[in-house]
Amino acid sequence: MRYSEFIVKAKKKFSLEDVNPDFTGEFKSEDEARESAGRDKEDLAKHHGMLMAHEKYGLLVIFQGMDAAGKDPIIRSILASVDPQGVESKMFKAPTEKELRHDYLWRSMSSMPARGQLGIFNRSYYEQVTSERVHPEYLDQWTLPDELKGKDLWQRRFVEIKNFEEYLFNNGIHVLKFFLHQSKEKQRERLLERIERTDKRWGFAAIDVEDRKNWDEYMKAFAEAFENTSTKNAPWYVIPDEHRWFAKAAIAAIITDKLKSFHQQYPRLDEEKKKELETAKKKLLRGATAR
Repeated sequence: MRYSEFIVKAKKKFSLEDVNPDFTGEFKSEDEARESAGRDKEDLAKHHGMLMAHEKYGLLVIFQGMDAAGKDPIIRSILASVDPQGVESKMFKAPTEKELRHDYLWRSMSSMPARGQLGIFNRSYYEQVTSERVHPEYLDQWTLPDELKGKDLWQRRFVEIKNFEEYLFNNGIHVLKFFLHQSKEKQRERLLERIERTDKRWGFAAIDVEDRKNWDEYMKAFAEAFENTSTKNAPWYVIPDEHRWFAKAAIAAIITDKLKSFHQQYPRLDEEKKKELETAKKKLLRGATAR
C-alpha cells in the first residue's frame, strides 16, 4: 500500500474533512493488517539495530491526536518491537512552572534523540500551535510580553518550528509526524469505553469530555498547523484511525521504510577490528579446550 497519500502536501490548503477516518486501504480484514504489521515490526527491529550500530542518524517520531485517538497503545506497539537501549519515549503533559519560564521549544530540546537513537514524542511542541489556539488561557500561562501575542504569533511559530525541524535534519535527526484521525463519534465511543473498563478508567479526565465542544476549532487548528509545517524533510502523515489495527499497520510500515532509508546493512569492520575479534575468538576457544 502506498502510504504517501496520507502526507499533507506542503504549502497547500488542507482540511481534515477530506480524510476519511474509516479508511482501511487494501486490507480485507483485521487479521490481514495484523500480519502486515507483524512483518514490518520484524524489519523495524532489524533496521533499528542498524541505526544503533551506525550512530549516523537519529529518528524522532511525533504523535498527535485528539483524546482517545490511541497514541498510547500505538506507541506501546512500536516499543515492543525495538531494543529498549536505543529508544526513548517522552510524554508531554501540561508544562511545569519552570518550563513556562522558558521558550516553548525548550522542554523538547533535552528530549531529542541522539544519532543512533529512536525518539518518540506523545504530544509535542505542536500543542503550542493547536491547543493554545483553542484555549487562549493556556497561552497566557507562558507570560509572554504583550507585544509578542499579536495576530502574527501563530505564523511566526510555524516558521520557527519548520526552521527547528530543518535544523534537526541538517544534524542527522529526521522527523516523522503522525496525526491519528478519528471521528467525533468514534472518540465518544472510546471515551465511554475508558469510563466503563476498570483497566482504562484511571486514564479518564473530565476535561476530555468538556473539550468535545471545541472539536471544530481543534480540527481547524490542526489543519492549519499541518499545512504550514509539513515539509519534504519533516512530513505530516494524517492516519485514518477509526480502526486502530489499520493505524498500527500503516505507522509500522512508514517507520520501517524510514529506517530502511538510512542503512541496509550493519557497519563493516576495519582490519584492526577484525584482528581484535579473531584474537578474542581464539582466546575463548582455548578456554573451552582447557576445560
